[in-house]
Amino acid sequence: MIARDRMSKLASNLVLLAIGVLFVLPLLWVLFASINRTAGLRVEFPTHPTLNNFKAVLNTDTTYRPVLNGLVLCGGSALLTMVCAVLAAYPLSRFKTRFNRPFLLTVLFCTGLPITAVMVPVYGLFVQLNLVDTIGGTIMFMATSSLPFAIWLTKTFMDGVPISLEEAAWVDGAGNMRALRAIVLPLMWPGIAVVLIFTFIGMWGNFFVPFMLLLSPERLPASVSIFTFFSQYGEPNYGQLAAYSIIYTMPVLLLYLLLSKKLGGAFALGGAIKG
Repeated sequence: MIARDRMSKLASNLVLLAIGVLFVLPLLWVLFASINRTAGLRVEFPTHPTLNNFKAVLNTDTTYRPVLNGLVLCGGSALLTMVCAVLAAYPLSRFKTRFNRPFLLTVLFCTGLPITAVMVPVYGLFVQLNLVDTIGGTIMFMATSSLPFAIWLTKTFMDGVPISLEEAAWVDGAGNMRALRAIVLPLMWPGIAVVLIFTFIGMWGNFFVPFMLLLSPERLPASVSIFTFFSQYGEPNYGQLAAYSIIYTMPVLLLYLLLSKKLGGAFALGGAIKG
């Protein structure tokens, strides 16, 4: 029996080790290829490490302007999504009506719609409204496509804030919006940070929407400018591509580090109300 348990644990550890290797190998390839002048598809440490790949991609057309465009698009879309998600989640969390469940099911259905299924009619609508190749129009569509997922998450976090705290504010004369602003949002700030990070990451890696809606090269975000590293014959420059990938991940890592302190101990609110 003991031998069987040991074999079972050994098999489980080997499976986990194999899965871990599958995740680590691509990361090692990116790190090694970024400092390899003749990088290929093999995972190998370069004989003569160099930073020439980073020097080649650190210019206005390849990196600086696309990253700035991506920050404007994703940052604006994420903030717009959060505002709309909070305003939609608050009545769903605080006021129980017979329309809550159908509305939530509709939102759940919208989260399962593939973006390619709605892109054709959306593009036709954007053409009629003259919103194609505009930053504002792209921000609005990206925010709209991320809104169902954000509403679900925001409502879940908002349900963790005791309504008794708001009732005390209502007794003192505060309205719903005042209670939301002064009580609910400060208490659920860690949850808002989580939704903001997930929303921003989803938008930061979005290639299809800006590729379809933005036509001018100077307005394309970093997720689309990756085409720069493919030659006319389809052969990529692996070293520069790896260096660009590392730079491309920096905004997401910085956002997580800035908000990480807000993610823990969010909803220990049991002592907020005295019996």
